[in-house]
Amino acid sequence: MSNAFHDKVAVVTGGSAGIGFATAHEIAGAGGTVYITGRDRDRLSAAASRIPGDVVGVPADSSSAEDLGRLFTQVRQRSGRLDVLVTNAAAIGTAPLGEITREIVTTTFDVNVTGTIMTVQQALPLLADGGAVVLTGSMAAHKASRGRSVYAASKAAVRALARTWALELTPRGIRVNVVSPGPTDTPAIARLAGDAEQRGAFFAKMGEGTPMTRAGTAEEVAAVIAFVASDAASHVNGADYQVDGGYGQV
Repeated sequence: MSNAFHDKVAVVTGGSAGIGFATAHEIAGAGGTVYITGRDRDRLSAAASRIPGDVVGVPADSSSAEDLGRLFTQVRQRSGRLDVLVTNAAAIGTAPLGEITREIVTTTFDVNVTGTIMTVQQALPLLADGGAVVLTGSMAAHKASRGRSVYAASKAAVRALARTWALELTPRGIRVNVVSPGPTDTPAIARLAGDAEQRGAFFAKMGEGTPMTRAGTAEEVAAVIAFVASDAASHVNGADYQVDGGYGQV
Protein backbone atom coordinates (compact mmCIF):
# COMPACT_ATOMS: atom_id res chain seq x y z
CA MET A 1 0.00 0.00 0.00
CA SER A 2 3.00 2.24 -0.63
CA ASN A 3 0.99 4.93 -2.46
CA ALA A 4 -2.59 3.89 -1.74
CA PHE A 5 -3.60 7.21 -0.18
CA HIS A 6 -1.77 9.60 -2.50
CA ASP A 7 -3.75 12.85 -2.73
CA LYS A 8 -6.31 11.51 -0.22
CA VAL A 9 -7.45 13.35 2.91
CA ALA A 10 -8.28 11.37 6.04
CA VAL A 11 -9.55 12.04 9.55
CA VAL A 12 -8.74 9.57 12.33
CA THR A 13 -10.43 10.29 15.65
CA GLY A 14 -8.69 9.09 18.79
CA GLY A 15 -5.42 9.24 16.90
CA SER A 16 -2.95 10.14 19.64
CA ALA A 17 -2.20 6.54 20.69
CA GLY A 18 -2.91 2.88 20.04
CA ILE A 19 -4.93 1.81 17.01
CA GLY A 20 -5.75 5.38 15.98
CA PHE A 21 -2.09 6.41 16.00
CA ALA A 22 -1.05 3.30 14.08
CA THR A 23 -3.82 3.92 11.52
CA ALA A 24 -2.78 7.53 10.99
CA HIS A 25 0.83 6.37 10.57
CA GLU A 26 -0.26 3.79 8.00
CA ILE A 27 -2.33 6.25 5.93
CA ALA A 28 0.24 9.05 6.09
CA GLY A 29 2.97 6.58 5.11
CA ALA A 30 0.94 5.72 2.02
CA GLY A 31 0.80 9.35 0.91
CA GLY A 32 -2.31 10.67 2.64
CA THR A 33 -2.94 13.91 4.48
CA VAL A 34 -4.17 12.92 7.95
CA TYR A 35 -5.97 14.85 10.66
CA ILE A 36 -5.87 13.17 14.06
CA THR A 37 -7.89 14.08 17.13
CA GLY A 38 -7.52 13.58 20.85
CA ARG A 39 -8.53 15.31 24.05
CA ASP A 40 -5.03 15.84 25.46
CA ARG A 41 -3.41 18.66 23.47
CA ASP A 42 0.17 17.80 24.47
CA ARG A 43 -0.15 14.08 23.73
CA LEU A 44 -1.82 14.89 20.42
CA SER A 45 0.91 17.30 19.38
CA ALA A 46 3.59 14.75 20.31
CA ALA A 47 1.79 12.04 18.34
CA ALA A 48 1.46 14.20 15.23
CA SER A 49 5.15 15.05 15.37
CA ARG A 50 6.09 11.34 15.42
CA ILE A 51 4.25 10.53 12.19
CA PRO A 52 6.16 11.35 8.99
CA GLY A 53 4.15 13.18 6.35
CA ASP A 54 1.34 15.71 6.32
CA VAL A 55 -0.27 15.12 9.72
CA VAL A 56 -2.31 17.68 11.66
CA GLY A 57 -3.38 17.27 15.27
CA VAL A 58 -6.73 18.85 16.13
CA PRO A 59 -7.70 18.80 19.84
CA ALA A 60 -11.25 17.47 19.95
CA ASP A 61 -13.55 15.39 22.10
CA SER A 62 -15.72 13.16 19.89
CA SER A 63 -18.64 13.57 22.27
CA SER A 64 -18.60 17.36 21.76
CA ALA A 65 -20.54 18.76 18.80
CA GLU A 66 -18.61 22.02 19.14
CA ASP A 67 -15.24 20.26 18.96
CA LEU A 68 -16.34 18.22 15.95
CA GLY A 69 -17.54 21.36 14.21
CA ARG A 70 -14.15 22.97 14.75
CA LEU A 71 -12.39 19.85 13.43
CA PHE A 72 -14.29 19.70 10.17
CA THR A 73 -14.08 23.46 9.67
CA GLN A 74 -10.30 23.13 9.79
CA VAL A 75 -10.36 20.22 7.35
CA ARG A 76 -12.55 22.19 4.95
CA GLN A 77 -10.41 25.33 5.14
CA ARG A 78 -7.08 23.54 4.77
CA SER A 79 -7.92 20.62 2.47
CA GLY A 80 -11.33 21.36 0.97
CA ARG A 81 -12.66 17.81 1.19
CA LEU A 82 -12.47 14.49 3.02
CA ASP A 83 -11.90 11.07 1.43
CA VAL A 84 -11.51 8.77 4.45
CA LEU A 85 -13.07 8.94 7.90
CA VAL A 86 -11.98 6.56 10.66
CA THR A 87 -14.00 6.85 13.87
CA ASN A 88 -11.69 5.35 16.44
CA ALA A 89 -12.26 7.41 19.60
CA ALA A 90 -13.72 5.18 22.30
CA ALA A 91 -14.53 4.90 25.99
CA ILE A 92 -14.21 1.58 27.79
CA GLY A 93 -16.63 1.38 30.70
CA THR A 94 -16.34 -1.76 32.85
CA ALA A 95 -18.61 -2.93 35.66
CA PRO A 96 -20.55 -6.13 36.38
CA LEU A 97 -24.30 -6.09 36.47
CA GLY A 98 -25.33 -4.74 39.86
CA GLU A 99 -22.51 -2.18 39.88
CA ILE A 100 -23.26 -0.34 36.62
CA THR A 101 -23.72 3.37 37.24
CA ARG A 102 -25.51 5.94 35.13
CA GLU A 103 -22.15 7.67 34.64
CA ILE A 104 -20.60 4.53 33.10
CA VAL A 105 -23.53 4.17 30.71
CA THR A 106 -23.59 7.85 29.78
CA THR A 107 -19.84 8.19 29.23
CA THR A 108 -19.55 4.98 27.22
CA PHE A 109 -22.52 5.68 24.96
CA ASP A 110 -21.73 9.40 24.58
CA VAL A 111 -18.34 8.58 23.04
CA ASN A 112 -18.90 5.22 21.35
CA VAL A 113 -22.41 5.70 19.98
CA THR A 114 -23.44 9.38 20.02
CA GLY A 115 -19.88 10.44 19.20
CA THR A 116 -19.72 8.05 16.25
CA ILE A 117 -23.07 9.25 14.92
CA MET A 118 -22.22 12.93 15.24
CA THR A 119 -18.72 12.49 13.80
CA VAL A 120 -20.01 10.80 10.66
CA GLN A 121 -22.94 13.18 10.34
CA GLN A 122 -20.77 16.30 10.60
CA ALA A 123 -18.30 14.82 8.13
CA LEU A 124 -20.93 14.11 5.47
CA PRO A 125 -20.87 17.50 3.72
CA LEU A 126 -17.09 17.16 3.30
CA LEU A 127 -16.97 13.48 2.36
CA ALA A 128 -16.22 13.05 -1.32
CA ASP A 129 -18.40 10.73 -3.38
CA GLY A 130 -16.64 7.37 -3.52
CA GLY A 131 -15.08 7.92 -0.10
CA ALA A 132 -14.79 5.48 2.79
CA VAL A 133 -15.93 5.43 6.40
CA VAL A 134 -14.41 2.90 8.80
CA LEU A 135 -15.90 2.51 12.28
CA THR A 136 -13.74 0.86 14.94
CA GLY A 137 -15.87 -1.82 16.54
CA SER A 138 -14.88 -4.55 18.96
CA MET A 139 -15.11 -8.29 19.37
CA ALA A 140 -16.96 -7.40 22.57
CA ALA A 141 -20.01 -6.96 20.35
CA HIS A 142 -19.79 -10.62 19.32
CA LYS A 143 -18.30 -12.47 22.27
CA ALA A 144 -19.25 -12.00 25.92
CA SER A 145 -16.80 -10.97 28.62
CA ARG A 146 -17.68 -10.46 32.28
CA GLY A 147 -18.02 -6.85 33.33
CA ARG A 148 -18.12 -5.47 29.79
CA SER A 149 -21.86 -5.47 29.06
CA VAL A 150 -22.16 -1.70 28.61
CA TYR A 151 -19.11 -1.49 26.37
CA ALA A 152 -20.31 -4.52 24.38
CA ALA A 153 -23.73 -2.94 23.88
CA SER A 154 -22.16 0.28 22.63
CA LYS A 155 -20.02 -1.59 20.10
CA ALA A 156 -23.00 -3.68 18.97
CA ALA A 157 -24.68 -0.36 18.23
CA VAL A 158 -21.68 0.68 16.11
CA ARG A 159 -22.07 -2.49 14.05
CA ALA A 160 -25.77 -1.77 13.56
CA LEU A 161 -25.07 1.81 12.48
CA ALA A 162 -22.64 0.62 9.79
CA ARG A 163 -25.20 -1.66 8.19
CA THR A 164 -27.76 1.10 7.79
CA TRP A 165 -25.30 3.76 6.71
CA ALA A 166 -23.87 1.43 4.07
CA LEU A 167 -27.33 1.37 2.52
CA GLU A 168 -27.99 5.08 2.94
CA LEU A 169 -24.67 6.23 1.46
CA THR A 170 -24.58 3.81 -1.47
CA PRO A 171 -26.04 6.42 -3.88
CA ARG A 172 -22.90 8.50 -3.25
CA GLY A 173 -20.57 5.54 -3.54
CA ILE A 174 -19.42 5.98 0.05
CA ARG A 175 -18.56 2.66 1.68
CA VAL A 176 -19.12 2.10 5.41
CA ASN A 177 -17.41 -0.79 7.18
CA VAL A 178 -16.42 -1.90 10.67
CA VAL A 179 -13.09 -3.25 11.85
CA SER A 180 -13.43 -5.13 15.15
CA PRO A 181 -10.25 -5.82 17.12
CA GLY A 182 -10.06 -8.71 19.52
CA PRO A 183 -7.53 -8.77 22.38
CA THR A 184 -5.07 -6.05 21.38
CA ASP A 185 -2.09 -4.53 23.18
CA THR A 186 -2.95 -0.82 23.33
CA PRO A 187 -2.52 1.87 26.00
CA ALA A 188 -6.30 2.05 26.55
CA ILE A 189 -6.58 -1.69 27.22
CA ALA A 190 -3.37 -1.63 29.26
CA ARG A 191 -5.07 0.65 31.78
CA LEU A 192 -7.23 -2.33 32.75
CA ALA A 193 -4.07 -4.21 33.78
CA GLY A 194 -3.53 -2.22 36.96
CA ASP A 195 0.11 -1.15 36.59
CA ALA A 196 3.07 -1.41 34.24
CA GLU A 197 4.48 -4.49 35.96
CA GLN A 198 1.26 -6.39 35.40
CA ARG A 199 0.92 -5.43 31.73
CA GLY A 200 2.91 -8.32 30.27
CA ALA A 201 1.02 -10.95 32.25
CA PHE A 202 -2.28 -9.23 31.48
CA PHE A 203 -1.80 -9.34 27.71
CA ALA A 204 -0.36 -12.85 27.85
CA LYS A 205 -3.51 -13.97 29.62
CA MET A 206 -5.68 -12.21 27.02
CA GLY A 207 -3.74 -13.90 24.23
CA GLU A 208 -4.29 -17.36 25.70
CA GLY A 209 -7.92 -17.12 24.64
CA THR A 210 -7.03 -16.86 20.94
CA PRO A 211 -5.93 -19.65 18.58
CA MET A 212 -2.81 -17.57 17.86
CA THR A 213 -2.09 -17.55 21.63
CA ARG A 214 -1.15 -13.88 21.76
CA ALA A 215 -2.74 -10.47 21.81
CA GLY A 216 -2.71 -8.50 18.58
CA THR A 217 -0.85 -5.25 17.99
CA ALA A 218 -2.21 -1.85 17.09
CA GLU A 219 -0.25 -2.03 13.84
CA GLU A 220 -1.96 -5.28 12.83
CA VAL A 221 -5.38 -3.73 13.32
CA ALA A 222 -4.33 -0.52 11.55
CA ALA A 223 -3.21 -2.47 8.49
CA VAL A 224 -6.72 -3.88 8.11
CA ILE A 225 -8.35 -0.48 8.67
CA ALA A 226 -6.12 1.03 5.99
CA PHE A 227 -6.98 -1.78 3.57
CA VAL A 228 -10.72 -1.36 4.13
CA ALA A 229 -10.39 2.41 3.66
CA SER A 230 -8.39 2.06 0.45
CA ASP A 231 -9.52 1.61 -3.13
CA ALA A 232 -8.25 -1.98 -2.89
CA ALA A 233 -11.46 -2.69 -0.95
CA SER A 234 -13.70 -0.92 -3.46
CA HIS A 235 -16.32 -3.71 -3.38
CA VAL A 236 -16.32 -4.14 0.41
CA ASN A 237 -19.34 -2.48 2.03
CA GLY A 238 -21.32 -3.01 5.23
CA ALA A 239 -18.79 -5.61 6.42
CA ASP A 240 -17.27 -6.31 9.82
CA TYR A 241 -13.62 -7.34 9.62
CA GLN A 242 -12.73 -9.15 12.84
CA VAL A 243 -9.03 -8.76 13.63
CA ASP A 244 -8.97 -11.07 16.59
CA GLY A 245 -6.43 -13.85 16.06
CA GLY A 246 -9.35 -16.25 15.72
CA TYR A 247 -10.74 -15.31 19.14
CA GLY A 248 -14.36 -15.28 18.00
CA GLN A 249 -14.01 -17.54 15.00
CA VAL A 250 -13.22 -21.02 16.28
